[in-house]
Amino acid sequence: MTAPALIVMAAGIGQRFGGMKQMEPVGPHGETVLEYAVFDSLRAGFEKVLFVVRADMEAEFRTRIGVHIEARADTAYVRQSLDDLPSGLAAPAGRTKPWGTAHAVWCCRSFVNGNFAVINADDYYGIASFRILADRLRQAKDGRMYDYCMVGYRLRNVLSPHGAVRRGICSLSPDGYLTCVTEHTAVRVVGGKIVCETGDGGQRTLDPEAMVSMNCWGFTPSLFGELECALFDFVRARGRDPQAECFLPTVVNDLLREGKARVSVLPTHDPWFGVTYREDLETFRRAIAELVRAGMYPERLWG
Repeated sequence: MTAPALIVMAAGIGQRFGGMKQMEPVGPHGETVLEYAVFDSLRAGFEKVLFVVRADMEAEFRTRIGVHIEARADTAYVRQSLDDLPSGLAAPAGRTKPWGTAHAVWCCRSFVNGNFAVINADDYYGIASFRILADRLRQAKDGRMYDYCMVGYRLRNVLSPHGAVRRGICSLSPDGYLTCVTEHTAVRVVGGKIVCETGDGGQRTLDPEAMVSMNCWGFTPSLFGELECALFDFVRARGRDPQAECFLPTVVNDLLREGKARVSVLPTHDPWFGVTYREDLETFRRAIAELVRAGMYPERLWG
């Protein structure tokens, strides 16, 4: 069976963070968040890594991060360009904001031949998460429906102590397949409970054990054709909205609703760490230092 590829979405700028958080050092020798994710993926059996980057950050990204990966895996850099759109479309004049995560993945269509995973560049997903994802992708094969998967985390494990976050909470079928991902805004802990905002300005309590998507997905190549169709419809309908983005979970939700795909949810008890706010960096650094002390990672990640 062909080893899966890994797509790392590294083109964004964190507005709440105030900069390119995927480039911030968190390890004892300046390692970044995404380097730990790639390190985990390589020892889980992934053999190709694709970094989706912006043209203006590619050179620095390759010098600071990519050089370590290139020595250990088949590595490619994919530019998320506003002009890379399905045939017959063009970016509206004045558009500067990227088209979103669905577009970021679609930009990799010429670089991927087999099954692949997709992750964010600013999340720590855990060692076991990549192992179960790699094992599932080695077996994934489309039949009557597309055969996709997703690593699921418990809501109580994916919050920031420094402010509210957005989280995609999953609904599951009785046999453990995803039925939809619903975005919740301003998720935070208040009075010992996890709450989110409601549309009328109120609050709603959420189940701390609810399964959450942290954009750790597994797909077959069939996704690229579906992304192309979704992007075509999206740009024609909303392309002139300068802030509109086409999100990967939205496309997955549509495929589930249409009965075209099934998504296995792979629960993990691995710890998750993320960088939403600049204050999260110090929490992340302490967590990585503890994992290094426990022998989960070498002191110097790349030797």
